[in-house]
Amino acid sequence: MDASELDRILVQHRREPSQLLQILIDVQEQSGWLPPDVISAIASALAVPRVRVESTASFYSFLHTQPAGEYRLLFSDNITDRMLGNTGLMSALCEQLWLEPGRLSEDGLVRVDTTSCTGMCDQGPALLANGRAITRLNVDRIDEMAHLVRSRVPIGDWPPEWFEVADNIQRRDVLLDHRLSPGEALAAALDRGAAGLLAEIERSSLRGRGGAGFGSDIKWRSCRDAWGDAHYVICNADEGEPGTFKDRVLLNSYFDLVVDGMCIAGLAIGSSKGFIYLRGEYRYLLDRLQARLAQRREQGLLGRNIMGRGFSFDIDIHLGAGAYICGEESALIESLEGKPGKPRIRPPFPVTNGYRGQPTTVNNVETLALAALIAVRGGEWFRTIGTPASTGTKLLSVSGDVARPGIYEFPFGVTVADVLQAAGARDTLAVTSAGAAGHCLDEHEFGRRIAFEDVATGGSIMVFDRSRDMLEVARNFAHFFAHESCGFCTPCRVGTAVVARLIDKLAAGRGSPYDLEEMAKMHVLMQGASHCGLGNTATIAVNDMLSRFPSVFESRLQSSEYEPAFDLDAALSRARQMTGRDDPGAHLGSNLSAIDTHRHPPDWGDAAYAPFPATPSPAEDEQP
Repeated sequence: MDASELDRILVQHRREPSQLLQILIDVQEQSGWLPPDVISAIASALAVPRVRVESTASFYSFLHTQPAGEYRLLFSDNITDRMLGNTGLMSALCEQLWLEPGRLSEDGLVRVDTTSCTGMCDQGPALLANGRAITRLNVDRIDEMAHLVRSRVPIGDWPPEWFEVADNIQRRDVLLDHRLSPGEALAAALDRGAAGLLAEIERSSLRGRGGAGFGSDIKWRSCRDAWGDAHYVICNADEGEPGTFKDRVLLNSYFDLVVDGMCIAGLAIGSSKGFIYLRGEYRYLLDRLQARLAQRREQGLLGRNIMGRGFSFDIDIHLGAGAYICGEESALIESLEGKPGKPRIRPPFPVTNGYRGQPTTVNNVETLALAALIAVRGGEWFRTIGTPASTGTKLLSVSGDVARPGIYEFPFGVTVADVLQAAGARDTLAVTSAGAAGHCLDEHEFGRRIAFEDVATGGSIMVFDRSRDMLEVARNFAHFFAHESCGFCTPCRVGTAVVARLIDKLAAGRGSPYDLEEMAKMHVLMQGASHCGLGNTATIAVNDMLSRFPSVFESRLQSSEYEPAFDLDAALSRARQMTGRDDPGAHLGSNLSAIDTHRHPPDWGDAAYAPFPATPSPAEDEQP
């Protein structure tokens, strides 16, 4: 990259250190990766230590500090994509391109690898081609893709139908059928005034739709009343939970309602500035969303003196770069400030010390859209929907073994069985209620209700029929969390890796009851000692599968005694070949059998899992 192009990007971002992540994303889009000399130049231009730039660049999986190829093809590795055959499609593409998964081709042209869930679970298998989502992969598309890569056809010239992303709305209720015009909700909020608006939000009992279910009125009042030079509104559009894609649909087709909701939140807390944190997998939406914000400014629906009513509020969009942890609000704020997305120690909480140390409210996309409805129709109307403890409706992203995957809007209180029937599920064995981070239910629990007081959910419903191997589901979840742990705290960093390796050991046929006990112990340890929600929820689904489907795991046990995953005798086979020996004395079986492995398992250390490695996260690689 030449100096003039770099300077243009720096000027576009006002040479602000807090814009570091956006600068790095824009630089990489031009050069394909982040060379060392460019990292040094950015550090010098921003007057920050080089190590700060490098730490941010190395934290996010979509940023590359090594050459990554002209074509970067990342297959979604979510369990639903695997169920749809992504593994075979990836192998076929690698075979046709003569390359090994995860490695750059010798000519530097292409790299094929996996990434975490892309938010396209309703239309997979999916992949990201240089950051652009391609849906509904099949053998024909893979064959043509290999040809296009070998012919060096720019991705912008690939068949446009490959990049089509459907909303797949299967059931609408009050939110998805709102019929409000752009700005109508904002005008209603201005008529009510900040105090009246907050009163309606309180009457509605609106709870956050990101999964935690915190009261929106409490969050907004706390932020409004906190002292600060400025107050901020952040829309959390970093929906990285496997199986979740509802926010993608709201941003794509209901963006004005979301923006109205952000403006309403700004009015309520006394803010004039908002940010949308858009996950990197949704990069394809960015240009259109920014264009719509510009149109709203021209229409007097955003910016200074909105509708001539003396209220000013504007919005910037910040793009993520592949880090599940940034869905946690304090990690999101760190990322928004241009840093690695590692959760903060709390308290203090964002409502008093958030973005740039100022009072900040962070709300989910769906929460803000519902707040816009409440501004128009009132809190009492909203309370008539759902249950007393869970008012309103909930958007559910339904994927997996169903005839009609997509978005379903139901009033809170709907049973899991009703959702399955609506989606056309048959012979269902299990359902995860909140993606990889929520509980796993078996058929005896399908009468339970979707509500904060029963089955709480952020919106991800993944369905598995009786043809599925629940150990493979657990294995996929375990590797997901091992990859996505930010590495900040030891219980999560080590615990997620240990669980992934123990499940690998079971899958390889070397498991014992000791390994099942260790996973159960790790679940208890991580829930009590992890720094943030990722570690506290990482083993919930796996632990549920262990308790609800014990035969699936017990059938993989090859011994009632402790069985190390590392086969030392097999590892010495090369040495036996070199020495020409294969007699009983050259084997270790007789010596190892003398060890009382049941009462005193040998300490093999990290080598015990070496034959079955989990893909390490960037954060794990940084550990000494």
